[in-house]
Amino acid sequence: HVQLVESGGDSVQDGGSLRLSCAASGWPTNRYCMAWVRQAPGKEREGVAAISSDGTTEYADSVKGRFTLSKDASRLTLYLQMSSLDPEDTATYYCAAVVSFYGCGGAWSISTHYRYWGQGTQVTVS
Repeated sequence: HVQLVESGGDSVQDGGSLRLSCAASGWPTNRYCMAWVRQAPGKEREGVAAISSDGTTEYADSVKGRFTLSKDASRLTLYLQMSSLDPEDTATYYCAAVVSFYGCGGAWSISTHYRYWGQGTQVTVS
């Protein structure tokens, strides 16, 4: 049974930094696309960043140069290092994943691309 569990969300000051983590369990294959997707109140879900099992990364224009994706080698754990945070980054951040043998593809930023979702972790920047 696939489970995704996020952690690391917090309330931080404008310009601060946070590191989010997503631990995956029960994953049936070593081929995947994993992503961070965020949703602010009253807005649609927005793809933030994604990484495929071959290490290819994608970032939304709004976070390029500020957010960095990484994953460990021994476990399927995804990290999002966030710096220079802005109040507009305030949102619930979800870890999302889908089995993929061809990487994340051009639809990585579309939330409906992902089958599995975590519970979300709140990031508040003020």
